[in-house]
Amino acid sequence: MSRTLTDFSFAPYFDVAVASRIGVDAPGVATRAENQDNFVVIDFDGHACLLRDQQPQHVRLPHWPSGHGRLAVLDGMGGHGHGREAAQALAAALLEMPPCDSLDELGSRLDAIHADLQARFAADKSGIARPGTTLSLLELRPHGAPLLYHVGDSRLYRLTRERATPLTVDHVPATVAALAGRLDEAGWRAQVYGRHAPQIAQAFILGNAFADPARLSDPLFALTPANLPSWLASLPDRRLLPVEAGNAYLLATDGFWSCFEPEPVLARWPALLHDAPDAATLVERLFALFDADPPLGLQPDNLTALVLRPLPRHADETALPLDAEP
Repeated sequence: MSRTLTDFSFAPYFDVAVASRIGVDAPGVATRAENQDNFVVIDFDGHACLLRDQQPQHVRLPHWPSGHGRLAVLDGMGGHGHGREAAQALAAALLEMPPCDSLDELGSRLDAIHADLQARFAADKSGIARPGTTLSLLELRPHGAPLLYHVGDSRLYRLTRERATPLTVDHVPATVAALAGRLDEAGWRAQVYGRHAPQIAQAFILGNAFADPARLSDPLFALTPANLPSWLASLPDRRLLPVEAGNAYLLATDGFWSCFEPEPVLARWPALLHDAPDAATLVERLFALFDADPPLGLQPDNLTALVLRPLPRHADETALPLDAEP
């Protein structure tokens, strides 16, 4: 297993750990040519980490404001050329993007990065189709709830001792059908959570098939309460995300549920919280469970897991609660 990275400064609010590795079909037996996943961690001291050429690289951001953080997981689209390069380019751009204090600012800056990278990869003369990458990102502000921005089919989960609850909506053909009224809640859940299909309806850089399912449109398409069905309206792509101590929040790529029956796999995750002293233990238990009991019908894919654990408040803490707006 890839080394779990934990040397980040998020105290006294959070504990963070991350690990990423190439796809395997048995413990220690790689079946993917490369790891097209990536991640970004920027801690409260401006220490940043991402993958470059599939290896962790640590960077110091000298002008990063104290107390602000950024977390993200990315999954380059392996069905298109340059998936790893696309994810790496976006990860690098996230290190250059200034800290954001509002959803409008975060959305505007990421939409601009999407357009810039789309133009860069479109200029590639190799003849390979435009690549794509998922992006599930949390912006940690000094005051107020974290900001969530989501594109693709990586996921954010809230883990309690009772259940693993998805907090993002997969950008897949089933969701396109649900938005058009062709699929009800039971049908959507059966297609998205009851099985796994390597199809995507929107990705960073690639574009979206939500605006017009008959073609790939260049801009990104935000899922909002105005266009989501009522049973998904509480999970827009760009929103405030209140977090609670005692829970864990997992950003993960789809290699963890790329199998015949994902639901039994996810049902085992809450038990990982039992007596887990820190985020690193949760990450390591997740990978260890995957290795010890691989899911039935596993489709070997790259695996990235980033865990955020809110820490209990200190008695003399003066910052606003994480679920409050400044």
